[in-house]
Amino acid sequence: MNLRMVLILGALSAFGPLAIDFYLPAFPAIAQAFATDEKHVQTTLAAYFLGLSIGQLLYGPVADRFGRRKPLLFGVALFTLASLACAYAPNLDTLILARFVQALGGCAGMVLSRAIVSDKCDPVASAKVFSQLVLVMGLAPILAPMLGGVLVNHVGWQFIFLSLSLFSAGCLLAVSLGLPESMPDHIPRQPLSGALRQYLRLLADRVFLGHALTGGIAIAGMFAYIAGSPFVFIKLYGVPAEHYGWFFGANAAGFILMAQVNARLLAKRGPAWLLSRAVWVYLIAGLTLLSMAAFKPAALWPLLVPLFVCIASLGFILPNASACAMSGQGARAGSASALMGCVQFSVAAGAAALVGVLHDGSAVPMALVMSLCGALVVTVALLTRRLQSRRSV
Repeated sequence: MNLRMVLILGALSAFGPLAIDFYLPAFPAIAQAFATDEKHVQTTLAAYFLGLSIGQLLYGPVADRFGRRKPLLFGVALFTLASLACAYAPNLDTLILARFVQALGGCAGMVLSRAIVSDKCDPVASAKVFSQLVLVMGLAPILAPMLGGVLVNHVGWQFIFLSLSLFSAGCLLAVSLGLPESMPDHIPRQPLSGALRQYLRLLADRVFLGHALTGGIAIAGMFAYIAGSPFVFIKLYGVPAEHYGWFFGANAAGFILMAQVNARLLAKRGPAWLLSRAVWVYLIAGLTLLSMAAFKPAALWPLLVPLFVCIASLGFILPNASACAMSGQGARAGSASALMGCVQFSVAAGAAALVGVLHDGSAVPMALVMSLCGALVVTVALLTRRLQSRRSV
C-alpha cells in the first residue's frame, strides 16, 4: 500500500478521535454558552459514541454491496454538513442531535479504511498498515486539544466545529481524487437483504468476536480517560485549558510510538503473540493508576506515569486486535469492520457514561473504569487465544 493511500486512510480514520479530542477543552465554554453544567455537556460525547455505534452497522453491508468508495464519499460529505450544524447550534439539544449526525458521517472513514486495508493486505501486512495509520491518525489527539484550547480562548468554541468542517471537506476532495475503489472484482457483492444473516454469522464466530471485544474494551478504557481527563486535569488539578493538550498529547505520543515499535516487532512475532503480551501491560498500568488515584495525591504527576503506560500499551493492542479480527474475512470485510466498530464504540460509550455516573469529585471513577477494562481485556484475550489454538489444531 503506497504512502498516499496510507495518508488518506489515516486522515479518514482520524475523524472519530479528532471530532472528540478537538472539543474537549471547550466543555466549560459550551456549558457556559448554553447555561448548563459540564455533566450535561458530556451528553454530546455520549451522542457521538451512539452515532458511531449505529452508523457503522449501516455502512458495513452497504460497503459489501456497492464497494468502498461511494459510501465513503457520502459519509465524509455528511460529516462536513453536520460539523457546520454543530457550529451554529442555537441550544444544547440541537448540538446533541448534530453531534449524533456528525458521528453517522464520521464513522464511514473508520469502517471503510479497515475494509480497504483488508482488501489489499494479509494479516501481518494489515497489522503493519494499522500501525502506520496510528502514526497519521495519532496526530489528532496530540494537536487537536492544544489547538482546541487556543480556539476556545481566542475565537470561541464554534470555530472548533468550523475547522472540522474544513478538514472533512479537504478529505472529501482527497478521496475523490486519490482513492480508487479497492474491493476486488472477483469478490462477489453481498446483497443488502443478507445483512442481518451476515452479522449473525460474525457474532457466532467466537474468535472474531473475541478479538473485536479485546480491542473494544481497550478502547473503552481510553474513552473513560477521554471523558474523565478534562475534569481531572483542568478542574481537579488546575491545568489551564490551553495547556490541557500538552498532557493529552504526551499520552497520545506514547500511543503512536508504541504502534511503530509494534510494526517493527511484527517482522519477528505475529499479531496474536504481541496482543497476548500487551494486554497484561494495560492491566498492570490500570491497577497502578487506581492505586494512585485512591490516595488522592496533591500533585498530578503520580497519576501521569501509569496513565501514560496504559495509553501507550494501546499502540500494541489496537492494531493487532484489528488485524486478528479482520483476518480472512474476504467478501464480508465491510460487515466485519462495521460490527467490530459497533462493538467497540458501544462498549466505549458505556465506559464514558459510567465515568459520569460514578463522578465523585476525584480521579477515582476514571481510574476505576480503566482498571476494570484492563481486567476484562486480559480475560477476553486469554479466552480468545485459547479458542484460536483449538481451532488451529
